[in-house]
Amino acid sequence: MKKAIIATVAFFGLGAATLPLADFPQAELTNGVIQTSLYLPDASSGYYQGTRFDWSGAFKNLTYKGHSFIEPWFENYDPKMHDAISGPVEEFTPLGYTDAKPGDTFVKIGVGTLRKPDDKNYAFAKYYDVVDQGKWTIKKHKDHLDFTHELTSSTGYAYRYTKTVRLTKGKPELVLEHSLKNIGKLPIETSTYDHNFFIIDKQPTGPTVNIEFPYEIKAEGKGFGTTILPQGNRLVYSRDLEKKEQVYTASLTGYDATSKGYDIRIENQKTGAGVHITGNQPLEKIVYWACATTSCPEPYIHLTAAPGQEVKWKIAYEFYEKTK
Repeated sequence: MKKAIIATVAFFGLGAATLPLADFPQAELTNGVIQTSLYLPDASSGYYQGTRFDWSGAFKNLTYKGHSFIEPWFENYDPKMHDAISGPVEEFTPLGYTDAKPGDTFVKIGVGTLRKPDDKNYAFAKYYDVVDQGKWTIKKHKDHLDFTHELTSSTGYAYRYTKTVRLTKGKPELVLEHSLKNIGKLPIETSTYDHNFFIIDKQPTGPTVNIEFPYEIKAEGKGFGTTILPQGNRLVYSRDLEKKEQVYTASLTGYDATSKGYDIRIENQKTGAGVHITGNQPLEKIVYWACATTSCPEPYIHLTAAPGQEVKWKIAYEFYEKTK
């Protein structure tokens, strides 16, 4: 039986929270430029056991040139909490949920086969009972991790999902390489997005945070136009967000829907540290959410795979430090 060490963690601007920090399965990666650690998938003792996000994306930390980019952004922790996870985490929209009757099963890629409890619409924040976790295979290397998740469901959906978390040799770059092969009887159609739970140098969400795109952006939604302001190709904050305050829009507008449009910068102007995010697939939409500790552009792409077909995509994160 593994024993978790309980520690009190101070969240900047949020006081303190108690988290179990030790003995979760994890692995460290470095390329001599970036250092990062990830929690590994494990149905019984894994750090993240929620049913929202892909289990192969639970980052513990990431540092570059003395700057920190990833750490817990939330005040409370539970392994089955839907968003108790940090860093560039990904979610796939469910397969077969709409057609399933209460008591039947549906599929979340990177999670497993889940039970639909009632006739309500799918809710990402809800925990769904896991019927089958599938099979995880993990290969560890010094500068990259290979995750493979294989699942065959009685619904007719089946897949082999491979995700490589790689640190580029000699560069301040993290790359997520994905492959999804449909090995089932039904066609797969899903959307996937990266939530980008970055925290740069423990700085709170406010005027020091700059979100930048290569095109003029517009938005309407909670807090937009007052707390967060579209200014040309940037999103800027008029003030620091208060504890438990959020801003949100279901879709930014004005973006380039081609793969060239998958181009976002999150930068802290106080410390000069930032991350440049690019992808090689066309954008479906960009959702935006932020709270007092993290600012999260959420770029979506759409995926389809007929039985026997394999699709691939890549997301890159270039970390940098601006000279003052």
